[in-house]
Amino acid sequence: MAFNIHEEYWDRPLSGNNQDNRIPHGIAVFLSGLFSFLCKVLFRFRVEGKEIVDAFAGKTTGAILVSPHYSYLDVIIMFLSVRPKGWVRLIARDSLFRAGKGFLGMVISSVGAFPIKRGSADRTALKRASRMLKNGEWVGIFPEGTRRGKGSAAPELHGGAALIARMGKAPLIPLGLENVSKVKQKGQRVRFPRITARFGTPVELSSFDFLPKDERMDGCSWYVMREAYALTRGCKPEEINMAELFPDSKDYSQVFAEHPIPAFDPATLPDYSDRE
Repeated sequence: MAFNIHEEYWDRPLSGNNQDNRIPHGIAVFLSGLFSFLCKVLFRFRVEGKEIVDAFAGKTTGAILVSPHYSYLDVIIMFLSVRPKGWVRLIARDSLFRAGKGFLGMVISSVGAFPIKRGSADRTALKRASRMLKNGEWVGIFPEGTRRGKGSAAPELHGGAALIARMGKAPLIPLGLENVSKVKQKGQRVRFPRITARFGTPVELSSFDFLPKDERMDGCSWYVMREAYALTRGCKPEEINMAELFPDSKDYSQVFAEHPIPAFDPATLPDYSDRE
């Protein structure tokens, strides 16, 4: 038996300033309530810096949430981190939508996820994400492209998040996921540490204009990921060894030490909450 994966949902709004033809919220509300309860009981889940992302609620432009990727639990935690004021549209690899004869695709499409083809410049996915941002929605992305320490593929630092930011004219918000990596480590039993989702300071792509044009998106992605790892580990960004995490990427440590990146103020964005 094959399931309908609701492909039409990929191009429909889940929230934002477009009130027409939205994805039904029934499954999303049920799952967010269920997972929120389980995470609070099992992991004493909490969110820090929630006011940062909440400041974008009701604005004309959305924001991109960027986080490290250790396990599938990351996806659930990112999904819950913006509740109850909004929903995050998660970008997932296309093979997940076919899993279980389409059952998983049906479920994640119903909560606003949409696919991207791994290892290629998927223009369709990029355009979808940019439209969502322009609609005032939040888009969640794990730039490493794969779970760190899982599978055969090595994590790489991709510039896709910055490219989406440019296309959607939206800022990026680093999100740290403290202790998610400790839940299930290779060769060890499952643990139940306290998990904290921690939002950091928003930045915009134009703040990286001092970099050579061909390095701006890579530099932006590098910077936001360093912020996200610092939030995850509860340390200063300068203490994160990005050369060790991403040995094949350029190290911008000295560059950003000499050029501090200013914070983005969501108050500069207009509201759409008074629109009909």
